[in-house]
Amino acid sequence: MGLREVKRERTRRLIADKAFELFSDHGFGRTTVEQIAAAAEVGPSTLYRYFPTKEALVLEFVDFCLADAVSWFREQPAMELPDGLQAVVERVLEQLETNPDRIRAVFELAEQSGSVSAHLNELIWRFRTDLADELVRRLPGDPRRAEFVAALSAGIAMNIIETVVRVWVDDPTPTDAKVLARQAMRLLRTGHIPLPGQPNLPTA
Repeated sequence: MGLREVKRERTRRLIADKAFELFSDHGFGRTTVEQIAAAAEVGPSTLYRYFPTKEALVLEFVDFCLADAVSWFREQPAMELPDGLQAVVERVLEQLETNPDRIRAVFELAEQSGSVSAHLNELIWRFRTDLADELVRRLPGDPRRAEFVAALSAGIAMNIIETVVRVWVDDPTPTDAKVLARQAMRLLRTGHIPLPGQPNLPTA
């Protein structure tokens, strides 16, 4: 990364951090773009170049974590897809765990603001779509069947991430998100989670 890119990333991070401070102190709705720009010591036009909306400021970290995992998966050589999906799930969670306060704040703001919640759902849907596209590229056989299987697989991966993050955010005790994810995947593998059309659950 060159000097210009480093400076841009530093500015981007500063704007996002200052925005979160203001959102936490004054609330999402009461914080203006002008206030965020002033706190970050940049002009409003500069802020908009980095973040076109206030919602993008809230969700910048989540967006990065999801996009990074898909980009990483695209760069990997051929692998067993269950292993690849597990790696994608764990990569997202590893990134999210580096900033638990930011993630908790995102969930709080999403509960307070319909627009933040809607944009969060858009990010989640984009992740599912991008992951499914990469799975289609890697799945053999009939393309239509591959699309169907890929959509189901990507949806399950995202549901694991969402459920684990929700438990992790709500639980005040330290919890390893990756451990929770592996528990979820083990329950799926052993048939201990009721699914539509599934035979009777194992008793052990």
